[in-house]
Amino acid sequence: MRPNQVAPTTVERTFARDEIIVSKTDLRGHITYANDVFARVSGYTRSELVGRPHSVIRHPDMPRAVFHLLWSTIQRGDEIFAYVKNLASDGAFYWVLAHVTPSRDTAGKVVGYHSNRRLPEPAEIRAAERLYRPVLEAEARERTGKAAVAAGAAELEALLARAGKPYDELVWDLINSGGVAR
Repeated sequence: MRPNQVAPTTVERTFARDEIIVSKTDLRGHITYANDVFARVSGYTRSELVGRPHSVIRHPDMPRAVFHLLWSTIQRGDEIFAYVKNLASDGAFYWVLAHVTPSRDTAGKVVGYHSNRRLPEPAEIRAAERLYRPVLEAEARERTGKAAVAAGAAELEALLARAGKPYDELVWDLINSGGVAR
């Protein structure tokens, strides 16, 4: 657990299917905007969120390799959909289906990132947990953060190779099939 981070609990938070959690960050991942739904579900006030790294809500059950994939995707200017387990301010958790996109200025230069997050279906969450379990296990065998990311990325790549599709296609399959990977 990172310093100043609360310990995770088994309490699950949720939000309505018609609600969207929205945040914006600068290029370094520091929150520049958080909507009311984000504040309510995360347990932070908007003023507590703005200025902090988005990783403030990173749950330790999330593979580092998935965040590495997410960041490398958006930093090259592409969008990504990802299943993410987040950590609330009191240790509760909540799952989201995140859609993260680069934000551009009028000249087309990336100036930050925008994320919309919806409530995933329970079957999608179970499928994401199955996908992430061996990645987390690979990361846990390593002694350093850098080695953990590399091991997790290698395991994730192997899982995707066995599935015969890249991460974004696997996510779309889970969305379109209600959590049953094809």
